[in-house]
Amino acid sequence: MTQDNVNHAVATCEREDLRKPEFGLVVLRAAVGLWLSTLLMPTNTLADWPQFRGVNSSGIGTGVPPLRFGPGKNELWKVGMAPGHSSPCIVDERIFLTTCDAATQSVAVRCLERSSGKTLWQNDIRVDEFEAGHPSFNPASSTPACDGRHVVAYFGSYGLICFDITGEKLWDVKMPLAKSFGGNATSPVIVGDRVVLYRGNYVDHFLLALDKQTGKELWKIPQDEPINGEMACTAVPVVAGDKLIVHTARSIQAIDLASGEQIWFTKCATTATSTPVIAGDEVIVAAWNKMGEPALRPTFPTFEKLIAENDKNSDQRIGPEEFPELWIFHRPDGAEAPMNGGKIRFKGADRNRDGKITAREWSQQVADIEKFRAGHETHGILAIPIGSQGQVDVDSIRTLETQGIPEVPSPLSDGERIYFVKNGGVLTCLDLKTGNIVYRTRTGGRGTHYASPLIANGNIYSTAGDGTISVLKLGDNPEVVATNDMQDNVYATPAIVDGVIYVRTHSAMYAFGKE
Repeated sequence: MTQDNVNHAVATCEREDLRKPEFGLVVLRAAVGLWLSTLLMPTNTLADWPQFRGVNSSGIGTGVPPLRFGPGKNELWKVGMAPGHSSPCIVDERIFLTTCDAATQSVAVRCLERSSGKTLWQNDIRVDEFEAGHPSFNPASSTPACDGRHVVAYFGSYGLICFDITGEKLWDVKMPLAKSFGGNATSPVIVGDRVVLYRGNYVDHFLLALDKQTGKELWKIPQDEPINGEMACTAVPVVAGDKLIVHTARSIQAIDLASGEQIWFTKCATTATSTPVIAGDEVIVAAWNKMGEPALRPTFPTFEKLIAENDKNSDQRIGPEEFPELWIFHRPDGAEAPMNGGKIRFKGADRNRDGKITAREWSQQVADIEKFRAGHETHGILAIPIGSQGQVDVDSIRTLETQGIPEVPSPLSDGERIYFVKNGGVLTCLDLKTGNIVYRTRTGGRGTHYASPLIANGNIYSTAGDGTISVLKLGDNPEVVATNDMQDNVYATPAIVDGVIYVRTHSAMYAFGKE
């Protein structure tokens, strides 16, 4: 709908027979609403992968990608890449990624030719200081977004920056150095005429919309939820009609795209790590927190067992050299990742600081930890009606599952089922309508999973951090049809476009397809 259509609607309201104020207001509101919804719709085609996880972050690929691939196998091309964990953004014949160079203290946006991997341009951006984070974090962890004319990238070390597709800088919005425990690996999106970014860290916490042509601020919504070391705030906003759905620190919100006004919100036990997915008239969110299920909360031994297994000098007390590795919380299927849990410290249990832990001290320590654990709510896969209003009560939200919830990888939906993969390569499939578990199985991948799974041609592609990409045939009885070794770590979510799967490892960018 064009501005002329809106003008025509206004003129219609001024006709002799339509002068009733209430009728004119209805027509005008309908016309403006249709015009805005058209204006704000994403402009990319299904053959593009315009942002993190593709069109509207759905994770649905196109074409018939190969089942078996890897270095030297169904490899169309390979190009070396500087460090970075951002995923490929693909529009028309161009691929956009971000990189980080410690030697020059710069981050960069790099553009590759889609058919060959040849570098078309690269713009380096010097920064005063690199954003720090978890040992697995990289300052170039945010995926660019592109609408075919504008390429927008976000760096916690710099802010937002926009280029045209030839590499000419159009505008930038500099921001203070982001500071957080994990690193602010969130990604921007382009929706209609605006760029949207959700940013949460110790320095600032807000949802922002900018004019994509100029970088001018259209609206900015400060978030009052305090950020702590448990908050990731890396989820990417998704679009549902004229609403922006945002997975934020300890909440999920729906925001009016045009005005920035909050339509609905709900509180939940989440670190805002993974990106939501739209499934029918609901938004599906993987709400995760470190104490959210029993598998993340190891049990503690009794003092009698502690003594029996560790009291080497038989003094019926535990010294620092006798104290075993015990966890307050622990990711059991991501054991090879750094900082994969929180340990009990000997000094914390040794209440009187005499260098020995007694039965009474151990009992006090366990009681304090259990009290701490009790302050964390159960997490889960949540289904929230998109048409909600105001504060969404618990009875209106469906909790589909509370076990096997992914911390980082985002969920998927094919319209009938929900899929999600957690550390250890544990794939869960739920029936969308009933919430019942269809199956839970191993993908063949192991250890920590950072990349999100994708669906293409009736298969699910699941990527483990060690570079194992498993392909499973979807159906009531899932089958692992291929396990592919990239021979390098893979933290970036791949992209699947027109039957080609694009994979970024820690050192290279690959394109795999059937030659």
